[in-house]
Amino acid sequence: MKTAGRSVLLLGATGLVGRECLRQLDADDSVAGITVLARRPLDLPSPKTRVVVVDFDALATRSDLFAVDQIFCALGTTIKQAGSQAAFRRVDFDYPKRAAMLGVEEGARHFLLVSALGASPKSRIFYNRVKGDLEDALRTMPYRSVTIVRPSLLLGDRHPPRFGEELAKRFGWLAPGRYKPVQASDVARVLVNAARDDAPGLNIIESEDIRLLSSGAT
Repeated sequence: MKTAGRSVLLLGATGLVGRECLRQLDADDSVAGITVLARRPLDLPSPKTRVVVVDFDALATRSDLFAVDQIFCALGTTIKQAGSQAAFRRVDFDYPKRAAMLGVEEGARHFLLVSALGASPKSRIFYNRVKGDLEDALRTMPYRSVTIVRPSLLLGDRHPPRFGEELAKRFGWLAPGRYKPVQASDVARVLVNAARDDAPGLNIIESEDIRLLSSGAT
């Protein structure tokens, strides 16, 4: 499928992966326009990027914003930041699911999601269970293409830094292959290239494959 002149919607542009997705999409000549949904105004000096401030609890009131070719979802928080499991699930499940449903309704053809290593609705870990529930929800939606990446611990310039990620920078090389931390820029590169390829069907990319695909990307 021809992907030149694509319109893209991005959720989660202030996070590690989302920020890298935005930078790489902006540099991609096949992307004509990028709409970033945010809670507050952002200074993004790019002629092809617009920021729209939205209430994520009322996304349906701005359904027009989802009339794009592709949707990137890099929304995510931690239970500590969210304050409770219920608040965490709202950010990591409810908002992305609603965004995906609106994309279907408005004709988007490709949904690209940042999930997590070990995502499964049967996981004993709450975080992974929520991610798995979202993946299952996406599988039922009639997108032409769905791309899901499942990174391990993310490395990048985060402010404020997270304790686990700081440890990963020092000792991550000791972890077994699938648990090795990955650079946020590599995760974004895999997503951006998957969007450019725009292959039909469900494509799940595990953490150990992210580095390989990124290094082989053109």
